[in-house]
Amino acid sequence: MAPLILLSCGLNAEGAAYTGPLSYVHAIAAAGGHVVVVPPHGQSDDELERLCGMADAVLLPGGIDLDPVHFGQEVHLRNGSFHPDVDAVDLYLARYALRAKKAVLGICRGCQVLAVAAGGSLYQDLPSQWRQSELIQHRQQAPRWHGTHQVTVTPNSLLQRILQIDNLYVNSFHHQAVAELPARATVGARSNDGVVEAIEFTDHPFALGIQWHPEGMVERDPLHRRIFTAFIAAATS
Repeated sequence: MAPLILLSCGLNAEGAAYTGPLSYVHAIAAAGGHVVVVPPHGQSDDELERLCGMADAVLLPGGIDLDPVHFGQEVHLRNGSFHPDVDAVDLYLARYALRAKKAVLGICRGCQVLAVAAGGSLYQDLPSQWRQSELIQHRQQAPRWHGTHQVTVTPNSLLQRILQIDNLYVNSFHHQAVAELPARATVGARSNDGVVEAIEFTDHPFALGIQWHPEGMVERDPLHRRIFTAFIAAATS
């Protein structure tokens, strides 16, 4: 039986419709998983816990910004839109997966959710807050399937074991990134300007956050399929 993967989703600007690319569903299905979408409201914590208990793994997708109240900050002038209901469900799923040692993959916003759920913090806006070096373009003006900058993978990391390479080109669609790592997390990859591009948790069998969007690249670059293959394998172990 295919492993059951919980996939959260967003809301449109009016809060009247659920949103999220089908590319996540297609990538999970191609790797052998079955998706159940968790809407951003309508469930109590008890209902969410029962749903999590039935699932084999969690995928936290990209989306809008996080409310910085979750990492102890006021809203920066250039922080984007956020929604409390979306934050609540994503953070619940992340914390459950980390606590229960269930496989969890965070993509873009999902990487940031994992960091914040475990006690880390974010740069609310890289262009105005990054001071360590000159930024490369992290919100690319190119097709979603095209990698526009390199990341360097940390030696002996989970990500390196999955990809079996030290560098790769990735796509990029974000203006926020992990700032302070949680106590249990390590850096899995960085871009050449120093921005954290992947995090992983040393006390967890498979808890990986990546800042790029492999689901947008799997059709043209088989290398990125390895992330979903490893994720589904972890969900079945």
